Amino acid sequence: MPRGPRLDAPGTLHHVMVRAIAEQSLFRDDHDRDDFVARLAALARASVWTVYAWALLPNHAHLLVRTGGRPLSRTMRVLLTGYAGAFNRRHRRRGHLFQNRYKSIVVEEEPYFLELVRYLHLNPLRAGVVKELRALDRYRYAGHAAVMGILSCPWQTTHAILNRFSRDPRRARTAYRAFVSAGIPQGRRPDLEGGGLMRSAGGWAAVQALRRGREAYLADERILGGSAFVAECLQAAEASSPHPFPARRLDVATFLRKLARAVGLRPTALAGGGRTPTLAQARAGLAYLWMEVLGRSGRELAAALGVLPQTVYQAAKRGRATAERWERLVKLLEID
Repeated sequence: MPRGPRLDAPGTLHHVMVRAIAEQSLFRDDHDRDDFVARLAALARASVWTVYAWALLPNHAHLLVRTGGRPLSRTMRVLLTGYAGAFNRRHRRRGHLFQNRYKSIVVEEEPYFLELVRYLHLNPLRAGVVKELRALDRYRYAGHAAVMGILSCPWQTTHAILNRFSRDPRRARTAYRAFVSAGIPQGRRPDLEGGGLMRSAGGWAAVQALRRGREAYLADERILGGSAFVAECLQAAEASSPHPFPARRLDVATFLRKLARAVGLRPTALAGGGRTPTLAQARAGLAYLWMEVLGRSGRELAAALGVLPQTVYQAAKRGRATAERWERLVKLLEID
């Protein structure tokens, strides 16, 4: 059955999964993992989403996030396009890095929030990346250590997890760890991978059987929740516009004109050969916004500016250092 369009709206809780193509390594070393985490953190600090739980595995990654005012698709495009480009340059490879499009599941908060936090954070243990819970407590590439307060991860939201156990941080962490430990024997949980009632009821055939009974049950592979929640999500999606967020696809010429006007330059200056500090900063912001915020092609921008793609990639990296300034500019210019 083909997968339907993504479901999303501001404030929606999502379980997101990304996987490398053909079972290849998504993270070859700690440099790769650190790069991915830095990009994840930058987006959280920019308040485009709230990150509750996450885990990096050799060939895939899991995230539990809540969207803010920016659609999940745009945020994931920034994260994955930026990471894939950096990965390919670092390892001198070409071609796609990710397998198809990422998978996102809209989650009913209760009773699934804590179950998903535990399930995601236990992924490194289930995969054999760490051997025991004590090692997971200090594992740098999953959110569990931050919830435990052992590793500093200020961009990850932990209080929403701990407050469900106790208002006292020490008691909350003790109870949370016990909860995580109790989940180890459960192993893989297909019932937490979406489908509304579909998987927990035994598949589509079982759901159809339920529908023939007195109660009407709904299932959708894009949603993890009970029948009423599935119905609510589908009704909201149907009643809304094709996409609940504004989505205007700027052409590169319009983008150059808007940004030049905002920083007090002529578009021809941005595309020229000048090397003043003002121009260098503007080009860095231009490249950062185009590639990492809007998720557009660096080669397309390079062609418009008359420079090599590598020049644009390097400029985007410089622009990331002042990301907050350029993120604010996106809102002022109403760029999408």
